[in-house]
Amino acid sequence: MAEKSGRNKSTNELTMKIARSRERVGCDLRGLHYELDFPAKLQRSFRERTVSWLAASTAVGTLMVLLLTRKKKMYVDLKSGRKANKKLVETGFALGALKIGATLIRPAIVELVKKRRVLPASSVAEISKADDKSGCIG
Repeated sequence: MAEKSGRNKSTNELTMKIARSRERVGCDLRGLHYELDFPAKLQRSFRERTVSWLAASTAVGTLMVLLLTRKKKMYVDLKSGRKANKKLVETGFALGALKIGATLIRPAIVELVKKRRVLPASSVAEISKADDKSGCIG
């Protein structure tokens, strides 16, 4: 019987060790779950330090706006700017001369088209009346 009681004692000790081990593992698992629950940590932190969170988010937003909307400085050489301006003026004069030339040569082109293509007299009269009534140049 001494052996039986010794055996029972060792099995009882083993079951107690197993129970304590399970309890420790469960406690460690709960602690790990608590440490890895980031959404709950953020909510808790926001509830406890609301003003700090709002101030920090405002500062970060302001910093981002200032950095992202910063304008780059451009340096322009005045000599190249004068050249570009001169070319722009020359182009404007050329387009103005072309417009005046087209206005002056238009009646000759209309006469040429009349001679080449036989149009009824009524449509030619309508075209010339419409040109006179519009008052537009070109």
